[in-house]
Amino acid sequence: MFEAIVYVLCFLTSGLCACLLLVSYRRRLQRLLLWSGLCFCLLALNSLLVFIDIIVLPTQVDLTSARLATTLLAVVVLLYGFVWEID
Repeated sequence: MFEAIVYVLCFLTSGLCACLLLVSYRRRLQRLLLWSGLCFCLLALNSLLVFIDIIVLPTQVDLTSARLATTLLAVVVLLYGFVWEID
């Protein structure tokens, strides 16, 4: 039960960070906020996949490759924002 609570809190935290970053992007129009917000959206998706993989469907489906792919995509998005969008 404690494990499930931790995974849900990780998902909610990442989702809240994503929302705050994207709202801040809409106000200031700084592109680094956009890339950071998209990264946190993908990290929230990753946390959701972890929850589904470990708590909801522990033996039926293996979502390890999907979890790794979302993590890699999140890092690539943030790295793109750091390399190409910083003035």
